Amino acid sequence: MEIQQARCFVAVAEERHFGRAAERLRMTQSALSRSVAQLERSLSSRLVERTTRWVSLTAAGEALLPHAQEIVTLVDRSAEIVEEATKGRTGRVRLGFASPSTNHVVGPLARQIRDRLPGLRLELVSSMLSHLGLDRVLAGELDMALGRWDLLPADVASTVIAQERLLIALPVGHPLARRSAVSIKDLEKDSWVVLPSGPAAALPQRLHSLAAQAGFVPKITQIAPDSATSLVLVAAGYGVALTQSTVRDHIHAEGVEFRPIAEQPPPLKVKLIWRRDDESPALHEVIDVSKHLHPVSSGAFL
Repeated sequence: MEIQQARCFVAVAEERHFGRAAERLRMTQSALSRSVAQLERSLSSRLVERTTRWVSLTAAGEALLPHAQEIVTLVDRSAEIVEEATKGRTGRVRLGFASPSTNHVVGPLARQIRDRLPGLRLELVSSMLSHLGLDRVLAGELDMALGRWDLLPADVASTVIAQERLLIALPVGHPLARRSAVSIKDLEKDSWVVLPSGPAAALPQRLHSLAAQAGFVPKITQIAPDSATSLVLVAAGYGVALTQSTVRDHIHAEGVEFRPIAEQPPPLKVKLIWRRDDESPALHEVIDVSKHLHPVSSGAFL
């Protein structure tokens, strides 16, 4: 079915009159009749029944009408659709993040995108630790990732969303839990629960850096798949853990005490990252929404 045939058939079906349909399309009635007849021949089915006074649709015509209307509407909106895509108002953006420690950041961002860009589809991929998120962004499996990185490769761009204070998670009853702040040096003999390490895993790297400054190598006894599990292991007495303020504030951790680090190390930066050469208009609309939501480039403390 050609688009002009679809227009002619829809006009006749909606007007139920060849004369009015021809006027609507600004064409002669004979040309309109030929177009509808050609469509019927190409489909080997009669679509319209008419007399000198009225027009009705056959069962085949009734079945075809909504699809023909959809075709005409889609073609008429093609310029609008292209413009919306070019301006980033439609499309798909895949965002990876580590839940639940970043849920409080992802939630407001998703709401802002829904309100400001209702035609854009944001696909959220949760339980994505930072180093895995970076790998998937580089591989093109994600468009963006939200996480914590101290160092990023040159082909990755980023914007800082927030900053988090580093804390020590201790099991209830630990001797150091009585202190208002804990020195890393005092944890030299403790066992440690850590997250998976990797070239871009900020938290394990921070632990090794802090321990090196204090003159020891941490004794790692458990590797937890995520922050929530690490707190479960700490509460069970498997060791202590380096964590951050958002984990304390957003993950229920019965049996765990959180203490600031006496040395006051630099905060962790929560960043939104994407491939520097990605020119997707939809992606850059999401970046703009994020910057509007978090206008302080240095990132506020969470």
